[in-house]
Amino acid sequence: MQGHDHDAKAHGHGHALGHAHGHGHHHHGHGQGSHGTAFAIAVVLNAGFVVAEAVASFVSGSAALLADAGHNLGDVLSLLLAWGASVLAARPASKGFTYGLKSSSILAAIANAALLWVALGAVLIETLRRFWQPEQVNGWQMMAVAAVGIVINLASALLFARGRKSDLNLRAAFQHLMADAVVSASVVGAGLVIMLTGQNWIDPVASLIITLGLAWASWDLLKDAIKMGLLAVPAHIDEAAVRVYLTGLPGVAAVHDLHIWPMSTTETAFTAHLIMPGGHAGDSFLSAIAAELESRFGIQHATIQIEAAAAECKLHAASAKHAGHAH
Repeated sequence: MQGHDHDAKAHGHGHALGHAHGHGHHHHGHGQGSHGTAFAIAVVLNAGFVVAEAVASFVSGSAALLADAGHNLGDVLSLLLAWGASVLAARPASKGFTYGLKSSSILAAIANAALLWVALGAVLIETLRRFWQPEQVNGWQMMAVAAVGIVINLASALLFARGRKSDLNLRAAFQHLMADAVVSASVVGAGLVIMLTGQNWIDPVASLIITLGLAWASWDLLKDAIKMGLLAVPAHIDEAAVRVYLTGLPGVAAVHDLHIWPMSTTETAFTAHLIMPGGHAGDSFLSAIAAELESRFGIQHATIQIEAAAAECKLHAASAKHAGHAH
């Protein structure tokens, strides 16, 4: 944490010289890169099962198994992307990348969501084809393979259970694998009904229900990933509450140019200008704010600029116009 002077040009706001800034860059572990073993185990288990399930789908003639295999393939690719992103995000900052490669985890989250929907689209096309060209289905083989899938997916999901609350990529991995376990259970049920009734149309119907259910369940992940890519305020942070906290600080007359955005799927950055007519604030004041922002709101990287008086600027005016608040 440090207080130091920057000239106004560095900020592009045209304010007076000599503003104090506080930077909260506390050292904290987010587990990025620490789930390598979990990713490796999950990838190996699921990749092997995808091959086995794809072969079984052609042997048994089951579109439901193929739907499950297609989704599992998407999950394997998602796990690989998330794994690679967690490794890149753990790399230190450099001259070319002053934030390091933390944002790679956001790119991975967006790619994962897109891959999942591509896989679901491919499965949907094959499912619809089966309605017009039904095939004989071996219900017993469907049940046997899907039962193995339940065990593999549940075991893989447990590997990410602990980290899912703090990382969108880990949450995606956990939810995908849990969804796969539910899908496998559904395939077991469909196989049992086919065995008891001999009605092969049950298979594509089950596949269609599974596909639509997965699309519905994955919508929130897609939405969250896109919001992160657009640098929206993270869902767990209340921007209004942050503003109320800052304006309530001793000596602070107003707050403007407040920005909160995700640096990665686990870390959040923050900047704000505090108008303090009484003069400059010391390092202890800035350090206390940064510490409170981290403990109360989960903001790890805070940059705070202190101003003796409000100074209008183009960015300030534009944000005021759109946000509808006075500075």
